Amino acid sequence: MSEVGEVCEPAKARSAAQSGGRSGGRAARVAMRAAPLADDVRPIKGGMVGGTYKPLTEAGMARIHESALQALEVIGFSNAPASGVEILTGAGAVLGDDGRIRFPRALVEDMLAVAARDITLHARDPRHDLHLSGSKVHFGTAGAAVHIVDPVTHDYRDSTAQDLYDAARLVEHLDNIHFYQRTMVCRDVIDNRDMDLNTLYACLAGTRKHVGTSFFDPEAVAPAFDILHMVAGGEDKWLERPFVSNSNCFVVPPMKFAEESCRVMEDCVRRGMPMLLLSAGQAGATAPAPIALAIVQAMAECLAGVVYVNAIKKGAPFIFGTWPFVSDLRTGAMSGGSAEQALLTAGCAQMHRFYNLPGGAASGISDSKLPDMQAGWEQGITNTLAGLAGLNMCYEAVGMHASLLGFCHESLIMGDDLLGQAMRCVRGIEVTEDNTSIEAMKQVCLGGPGHYLGSLQTLELMQTEYVYPKVANRMSPKEWNEAGKPLLLDSAIRRKNEIWAKAGNVIDPAIDAQIRAKYPMHFR
Repeated sequence: MSEVGEVCEPAKARSAAQSGGRSGGRAARVAMRAAPLADDVRPIKGGMVGGTYKPLTEAGMARIHESALQALEVIGFSNAPASGVEILTGAGAVLGDDGRIRFPRALVEDMLAVAARDITLHARDPRHDLHLSGSKVHFGTAGAAVHIVDPVTHDYRDSTAQDLYDAARLVEHLDNIHFYQRTMVCRDVIDNRDMDLNTLYACLAGTRKHVGTSFFDPEAVAPAFDILHMVAGGEDKWLERPFVSNSNCFVVPPMKFAEESCRVMEDCVRRGMPMLLLSAGQAGATAPAPIALAIVQAMAECLAGVVYVNAIKKGAPFIFGTWPFVSDLRTGAMSGGSAEQALLTAGCAQMHRFYNLPGGAASGISDSKLPDMQAGWEQGITNTLAGLAGLNMCYEAVGMHASLLGFCHESLIMGDDLLGQAMRCVRGIEVTEDNTSIEAMKQVCLGGPGHYLGSLQTLELMQTEYVYPKVANRMSPKEWNEAGKPLLLDSAIRRKNEIWAKAGNVIDPAIDAQIRAKYPMHFR
């Protein structure tokens, strides 16, 4: 069907429903809900504005900032690579006799003044560009799972490059997942350099949305950019619209640089790639146990990254990736689906606004081993609070289980529905003269039918005010029984297979052939 035809279908269905429904009023309404909507009338989309939830007070944010500056001045960072020492001391950082790099307050403030703000993370399809300003919210994936979860057999197996590509193909067709950062490790690719290249290209081959990737091996950066330039159509085209960001764990909490990741960061910044400056301490283990102090450490570590990036290239684009995790203090195990994790993430989102920096953090991690009720409440709470807090980039939002050790394709499908509901909460309630007028109430209550089911206002708002799930079941018990008692997992598997049946490689075949001839790819 043509794009024009797709846009017109809801209007046709609405007309039939309003005309009395002789052709079947209920059927027409169902058809209206199922028909695709034009982007400008969709009830939810990436980049909606959050920020209504604020667990930190203004005084609390100021105190966290002050403590972070003190930590940078007094404690500083160890393990800087030689290149990093040169870059940072050249900008005004101080190398102490103990080998630690310390950051004077004035240096941090100067670099914050020149830091990039209101950035755009480009996608190969401009419709999926991510505009990171204010409290605009985007949900997406991330993680480095080493297992694939089979929700039918309940088995865990090693993740592969094919699994990564297959997940990217799903994301390409899931409306509420706005970007794709690598979700798993290609454990079938033994060589680290080849694994980095397979990770990058499997993501690019599966989706035209913005991609985030990581490099374990600094030697992989140059060939990775060779691939990027081929996909973009040349280095100049890449620099115009860099469509991949580097998820860079430049810091090993607490307060140590990761030498190889720093070298990768230096190289990527110079080549025009946006950086996700990622600090991933675990409260009670590699970060302090108090939630507020865990945020302090995350701020200090990422502020050091802001200095580092801008000392390489002033105004280079980055995401302020304060990403503290939570420990179950009884066992030391990670607890990514906890209420404490939701609070940490929301607090970080507030601090991003405090600095007016584009920010990202973790949301949607589940500690459950399967896509079950526990996974639902954990992902629902953490994603909704992250969105309400106005987090620009909500990473790890769907698909992740066993505290990031497992990834599930079916969970990705169900997560698309979950994110739709979370984003509807982010949109909030619009109060206007029209939608608070009592005219519709008068028509129904004063001589009308006594209900709003068939009112013009209800029919007009069915698509623009309400969000409908794709796989979640809203049947009555009678309807559900008559339909054979379908389970949520069955619907997710069916939708997964439908997408895979139509979703192929999104790279031009000639370019794909060139890349595969030059670099060994482990997915088909």
